[in-house]
Amino acid sequence: MDTAFAWLSGYSPVVQGLLGGLVITAFNTVGALLVLIWRKPSERFLDAALGFAAGVMLTASFTSLILPGIESGGVWPVLAGIALGALTLDLADHLVPHLHVVSGREGRASKRLKAVWLFILAITLHNMPEGLAVGVGFGSGNLKEAIELMLAIGIQNVPEGLAVAVSALSAGMGAYFYASIVGIRAGLVEIPLAVFGAWAVSLARPLLPYAMGFAAGAMLYVISDEIVPETHRKGHERFATLGLMVGAMVMLYLDVVLG
Repeated sequence: MDTAFAWLSGYSPVVQGLLGGLVITAFNTVGALLVLIWRKPSERFLDAALGFAAGVMLTASFTSLILPGIESGGVWPVLAGIALGALTLDLADHLVPHLHVVSGREGRASKRLKAVWLFILAITLHNMPEGLAVGVGFGSGNLKEAIELMLAIGIQNVPEGLAVAVSALSAGMGAYFYASIVGIRAGLVEIPLAVFGAWAVSLARPLLPYAMGFAAGAMLYVISDEIVPETHRKGHERFATLGLMVGAMVMLYLDVVLG
C-alpha cells in the first residue's frame, strides 16, 4: 500500500500530507452524507460509534505518535509536546466561542456569531488535532506508519461525520442536505492542517518528537474533554465503552497488519 501511495503522491512530505488530508476529509464527507440515507440513527448507536472513534484515536495516539516520537527523539520532547498540545486545546476551548448541542455555548461570549457558526467552530476545534496528526505522520518520513494513521483517522471520521450531521439537525440547523454540508464543512480544516504538519516537520527535523507529542496530546485532550463525556450523557455509557474497546482493537489490528 505504501508503494502505491508513494506512486500517487511522490516523495514530497508536503504533497503526501495534502493527499492524506484529502483522504481523511473524504471519509468525513462520506459520514456526513450518510444522513441523507440514514436519517434517524438512534442515540445509542451514535454514542457507540463515537466511542469507536475515541478508541481508534486513543490507540493511534500511542502506536502512531507517542511511541514513534520517543524512538525518534526520546521521552522528554514527546512529553513536552503532549503537555503543549493539551494546553493549546484547553486554551482554545476557553477562548474560542463555540457551541455544543448538549452543553451549550462555551468560550468567550459572542452574540454576533450565529449558532451554526458556533457549532462549526466546535467541530473544527475537535477536528484540528486529527489533521495535524496525519500531517506530522507524513512529515516523519515513515510512510507505513503515516498511512496507518491516515486510515485510522479516516475510519473514525465516518461515524464522526454522521454524528456531526445528526447533531446539526438536532440543533435545528436546516434540512438534511444542509446538515450534511455542515458536517462536511467542519471537516475541511483537516486538509490545511495536514499540509502544515507535514511542512513544519520536514522543514525542521528536530521538531518531530515535539510535533508527534503535540498532536497526540491534542487528540487525547479531545477524547477526554469532548468525546467520552458526550457519549456518557444520555445513559448509553455501556455501549459507548464497548465501542471504544472495539475501536482500540481495530487500531491495534491495523498497527500489526500494516506495520
